[in-house]
Amino acid sequence: MDTVQLETMFANLYGNSETRVFFAPGRVNLIGEHTDYNGGYVLPCALSFGTTLILRKNKLNRIRLATTNFDFRADLPWAEIGDKVGNEWINYPLGVLLQFKQRGFNIGGVDMLFSGNIPNGAGLSSSASIEMVTAIAIDDLLDIKMDRVELIKLCRAAENQFVGMNCGIMDQFAVGMGHKNSALFLNCRSLEYKIIPMNIGGFSLVIANTNKRRELAASKYNERVSECSTALKVLRQVKPMADLTDMSIAEFSGLEYLFEDTTIFKRAKHVISENDRVLQAVSALSSGNLTLFGELMNQSHISLRDDYEVTGFELDSIVSAAWNTKGVLGARMTGAGFGGCSVNLVKDSVVQDFISNVASAYNSLTGLTAEFYNASLGDAAGKVD
Repeated sequence: MDTVQLETMFANLYGNSETRVFFAPGRVNLIGEHTDYNGGYVLPCALSFGTTLILRKNKLNRIRLATTNFDFRADLPWAEIGDKVGNEWINYPLGVLLQFKQRGFNIGGVDMLFSGNIPNGAGLSSSASIEMVTAIAIDDLLDIKMDRVELIKLCRAAENQFVGMNCGIMDQFAVGMGHKNSALFLNCRSLEYKIIPMNIGGFSLVIANTNKRRELAASKYNERVSECSTALKVLRQVKPMADLTDMSIAEFSGLEYLFEDTTIFKRAKHVISENDRVLQAVSALSSGNLTLFGELMNQSHISLRDDYEVTGFELDSIVSAAWNTKGVLGARMTGAGFGGCSVNLVKDSVVQDFISNVASAYNSLTGLTAEFYNASLGDAAGKVD
């Protein structure tokens, strides 16, 4: 739905008056999965598709929310904002509004219409996109001029404290700070970052959506966070550390004897090795070694499958089909796992063959129909002129 159509729908919902329009992208993570809440490195990109928000103040002191993506709408008193509304989509913007409220900002009344073209439950950060578009819109509406990194932190707090997902800061950071045709090399603890140009001439990033919704993601995600905390306590016996990623893969080698629980050992092994893979991947990408970059993607998926156990039959099937297709340098799951998407580095000349072959093989294995997107890399969230 384009902006003109959205403006018409907004007027039908709330009446005609001057509005403001904002957009926030989705994101795809190239490598560095489940390292962000362990203080590690990640390499995400902002996508060209995402969430549009049209809004305006109202004089009713009520928060009115609607979307083109779901039937559920809400009309809530500003004074009573503070509790979740079931498992509805509105909890993402409500969590952001509550963060502003807790910081002493009086939003009063606002009318909001969201429209997203990120597949729901695909692991491409539709939630962070909704959160960031809400935050930058409210910041603009109230003329707060909050620092962008502070807005990113605000959105992460909304997801952690209100929605109840113990995520790291990667998704919100990629959505809030992304650069066109580039990846962000981010230290998730210090928030230091570098823009890495995506010099992948002759190759494309193709996202494959399993169309297996990530029903388990929230509970299993929080379970992994807890397991990493346990692993950290074990490793502190030999090294004082703030996060698992304070240990190098060389230091970790030979420490399996410390772990009574092999599952906890495997969780630590993934995080520490994945953190090292991000560093190697940035070096490979910067030097144009796409073969190594693709191999690191493959290693990442194997680690997520065998040590972190967050892939599942559908993701493993679609990645396996990609590995068996000519012209594919690398393929891995992206996002939290348990369904969602893979990201694939595919030679331009075989993209259509790749899509056809992987779609057929995946359907034969799972009975599901995959969807494919050529990952055009976009800019960060902002106001639409």
